[in-house]
Amino acid sequence: MTHPEILLKQVPMFRSLKPEDIQRIAAFLQRHVLRKGDVLFRNGEEGHSLYMIIAGKIKIVRQSRDGDEMILAMLSAGDFCGEMALLDGLSRSADAVAVEETHVYGLNRKDFLAYVMNNETAVKAILAALSKRLRKADDFLEDIFFLNVAARLAKKLIELSTSNGFQEDESGPIKLNVSQKDLAGMIGATRESVNKELRVLREKNLISLSGRTILIHNMEALKQRIR
Repeated sequence: MTHPEILLKQVPMFRSLKPEDIQRIAAFLQRHVLRKGDVLFRNGEEGHSLYMIIAGKIKIVRQSRDGDEMILAMLSAGDFCGEMALLDGLSRSADAVAVEETHVYGLNRKDFLAYVMNNETAVKAILAALSKRLRKADDFLEDIFFLNVAARLAKKLIELSTSNGFQEDESGPIKLNVSQKDLAGMIGATRESVNKELRVLREKNLISLSGRTILIHNMEALKQRIR
């Protein structure tokens, strides 16, 4: 597994810290192992820790009263979550759920704040990381208002192919392991509408489907559907 100091250097808010600062923070970390479906924290709970992902995947979701999910983020190794409650002391604003077996390091709020208060570099790095998160949220809202489901789905498939895709060779398809339910949550659509659009893409030979696996055969044609 990834050494805590190496992982800290992968997290944007800690990337610019000095080696001695990285060592100090690493000493505070506590490791946790989650099984698929385990909840790291729930919306409304008291926030007491920032979590950094060692391996696996975590989805950050908001649930409607009907049980529908809106996936705010899909996080993997090197990503972090829980930073908002860590900084403002308020309750969690969403659920964090393991998509597969996931290993994380937790950093307690008290230890974190005691360190940050005396480190200007850390504060600047944190503000930059939070600003990036806010810009992504703005982009998501813009997509909801200005792009239809077909365009939002194509855009998300392209994004996932870059961050989570696997290609056996340069000429082969890009493989994505993602469920239709999760795709729907990521783009703010119903599962039925995503299923319909995936069938359209399959009929046009842009993709093929095999269980939870999506094979992307024509990236350029996908890009055309965003315009």
